[in-house]
Amino acid sequence: ESGREEARKKKREKQQKKDSGDGEQDELEEASKLLVKVLHISENPAPLVVKASPGIKDVRPFIVCCVLKGVNLEPGNTLKRFLSMQTELHEDICAKRTAATIATHDLQLIKGPLIYDVQPPDGLKITPLGRKEIKAKDLLRQLRSEAEEQRKQKKRQNISGLHKYLQLLDGKDNYPCLVDAEGVVISFPPITNSEKTKIRKDTRDLFLEVTSDTSLQICKNVMDTLILKIAELNRLTLENKEDSGSDHESDALRGPVDLNPSQAVQPGSIPLVVEQVRVVDTDGNLKVLYPSKTDLTTVSSLLTVIR
Repeated sequence: ESGREEARKKKREKQQKKDSGDGEQDELEEASKLLVKVLHISENPAPLVVKASPGIKDVRPFIVCCVLKGVNLEPGNTLKRFLSMQTELHEDICAKRTAATIATHDLQLIKGPLIYDVQPPDGLKITPLGRKEIKAKDLLRQLRSEAEEQRKQKKRQNISGLHKYLQLLDGKDNYPCLVDAEGVVISFPPITNSEKTKIRKDTRDLFLEVTSDTSLQICKNVMDTLILKIAELNRLTLENKEDSGSDHESDALRGPVDLNPSQAVQPGSIPLVVEQVRVVDTDGNLKVLYPSKTDLTTVSSLLTVIR
């Protein structure tokens, strides 16, 4: 009798802890979450800055950026999965790029500060992914021609792939672009990134960019989801130990991470580090900082953010 009573008492206590949102259940849930540590501007000796030119407000006004360190794209088909995930986000949360566009770059190949600028169609030059340097005007003409040819060959009503985004620039006198400190266009949203900053298997640190002509909040929501998806992919890679090489190798690649001692971190749950990036106007006034204290809340049920 007393044994059964003891068991019932423990069950009640466990249920109470669960109902009050603390206790073992809560700890287990926290431990199973993905970890992301935010590196604040004040802690970063060389933070990346994006300057937005005045002309951008009439073309594609909203941009949110951050740096993500500690990814591992080396094993198996991880890079392929990373690119597929980006395509899915463009189709889904970005509403076929009409709401927002994502661009991902290899941070090591970028020279800051960056300028979010506008240039005329016959003045903007970019080396698109997998192509030679070309003027934006000629690239769009080339893509339209390819799209029409593809449609005829497949006898389809609609065009597919990248070509269906071309109409998003219809009627624009100037095109948006992200330019590095050497004057190289590294991004031409919503059409393409540059071959110069292309992500490869050995890429460890990413520069992430989301732009929109709709709203700043959409950019932030998309960025939240993008970081979550990369964290999920990274954990999947770490769990497949046989693909990832030895623990020693992966630790060396990720480099040291300073954690708050109060945070209980599970072995193997080394967090990705998200570095804050400021977008400022030409006078240096802050337009947006990501991630701020209120960002990453849309994915907080799946992500533990160490601030």
